[in-house]
Amino acid sequence: MSNLPEINTPFLLDFLTKLLNTPSPTGFSEAAVAFCEQSLRGFPALNLARTRKGALTATWRGDQDERPRAITAHVDTLGGMVKELKSNGRLKLSRIGGFAWNTIEGEGCTVFTRSGRQVRGSILLTKASTHVFGAEVGELKRGEDTLELRLDARTLSAAETRDLGIGVGDFVAFDPRVELAAGFVRSRHLDDKACVAAVVAAVKALSEAGRQPAHTTTLLFSNYEEVGHGAAAGIPPEVEELLVVDMAAVGEGQNSDEYHASLCVKDSGGPYHHDMSNRLRALAEKNEIPYMVDIYPQYGSDGEAWWNAGADAAVALIGPGVDASHSYERTHTEALVATTKWVMAYLLEE
Repeated sequence: MSNLPEINTPFLLDFLTKLLNTPSPTGFSEAAVAFCEQSLRGFPALNLARTRKGALTATWRGDQDERPRAITAHVDTLGGMVKELKSNGRLKLSRIGGFAWNTIEGEGCTVFTRSGRQVRGSILLTKASTHVFGAEVGELKRGEDTLELRLDARTLSAAETRDLGIGVGDFVAFDPRVELAAGFVRSRHLDDKACVAAVVAAVKALSEAGRQPAHTTTLLFSNYEEVGHGAAAGIPPEVEELLVVDMAAVGEGQNSDEYHASLCVKDSGGPYHHDMSNRLRALAEKNEIPYMVDIYPQYGSDGEAWWNAGADAAVALIGPGVDASHSYERTHTEALVATTKWVMAYLLEE
């Protein structure tokens, strides 16, 4: 029988929506980190700090300090940077993170210039019009050289684009297009903002119930996960184990679905810590949390970043099932709630 506090689901969804609507491609995530920091300031038991890399840590004193723990979720997302100002006034992009080029075709986006100006645009094929290029539109391979960013500004040359204040190295954020309907959350960047929301909702539920972790726990909201080194720094060296909260991949051949939280026991970096994973299974069963177990061959996490940086500790990974990962993603409120409960159960585990 579960004795976990009630989750404020409207808060969970509202926080998630606001975070999804806060642009944060890797390397340009300060606004999302600041949003999380401001949200967590309402919980005085948390000791908030920033790492030199710009990530947010929140240390929560537990009933005991002898075996400290950590939980991590990342705020950074897929995105792009301006690679070239083209002769037609449009932009060539360099990819941030591991998405397929075809998944961003037709997407709205924002260019963030060095001066702070924001310029809207959309990502299109260089040969987008069927009335001009005919069948070639469908046959053209989507890639860095065949997709371009069309600016919503009057420009027909590289010089005119430069006069807008746009330059090489400016960040580009893709529109999330958040929609909540019938219990589903549909949006880009649920990886991993859905999990950030679950962690914050768990903190809120426990705090408002007057409870604290069984062990002193550091929460790391990392900001370089999508490029492979988010949690390589920021976790105190005395931490004995890390719970990674990241999305679960849904699709053909996978056990995960959009309605459950999932436990990842192995990914591209190999198996996670077997004993810790089994403890998480037991916690889910004790607290009546619906969950799945899965393996993700094309997946990596901040847990591996920490391990690769030399961490001598146990690492395990849970998260809500997310369909169409690194594309236009979708999950269900049931998976978000299950993940939040699992985080709470872990925090309270003696």
